[in-house]
Amino acid sequence: MSIWDRIGDFVIRISNSAKAGVSDLVEALRTVFEGDAELRRRVAFSVAMIALSAKMAKADGVVTQDEIHAFREIFSVPPEEARNVARLYDIAKQDVAGFEIYAERMARLCGTGHKNCAMLEDILDGLFHIAKADGVLHERESYFLKRVSEIFEISDEHYQTILARHLDLGETDPYRVLGIERGRPFADVRAHYRRLIAHHHPDRLIARGLPEEFVRIATTRVAAINAAYELIEKSARAA
Repeated sequence: MSIWDRIGDFVIRISNSAKAGVSDLVEALRTVFEGDAELRRRVAFSVAMIALSAKMAKADGVVTQDEIHAFREIFSVPPEEARNVARLYDIAKQDVAGFEIYAERMARLCGTGHKNCAMLEDILDGLFHIAKADGVLHERESYFLKRVSEIFEISDEHYQTILARHLDLGETDPYRVLGIERGRPFADVRAHYRRLIAHHHPDRLIARGLPEEFVRIATTRVAAINAAYELIEKSARAA
């Protein structure tokens, strides 16, 4: 059974609630997948991405076609499950609870309590991918993403590295994309780069609970790291 079948069952269950909202989402995740922590993490990731995407759209006030396309790049939803995903998106968007409550509850399910929890970074990367799709990171989106990172207990320094991965490399420092200080010997940069590639390899992300359906997040991240490293390598050779 695919992750979408699981999410479909989950959405049907919470849809029976007359006041479906964040409490219903979290409680359903706890009970429906009780006894299967691995499946709960995978579904929690998916639900967090969908729900927080809806909250980000509501905070920004405008959903562009580019953002819809970016959402679909991450979520390759089978046609038979599209209605359930749309229902979950609408539940989150219409809920009177603010996005901070959603982020806090989802963070607990995804493993918060450990700084820079890997899956929470995956969620933030997915939100960035959607937010930047129209070519502009709007002020409300920037506030939303920074606040979510704080709730996820991602340090400001690491948040700046995540942010840099999503900016045009003509506008940002490639050293910041790699999360290493400028001026380090190139051998150190190369060793750091290799560790990053190993850590962020799509297979590694799947192994820690990222559903296979969302490896676009991993491949986009690795592409940004590769591009930054190539700029630094080119500069080192020219020196």
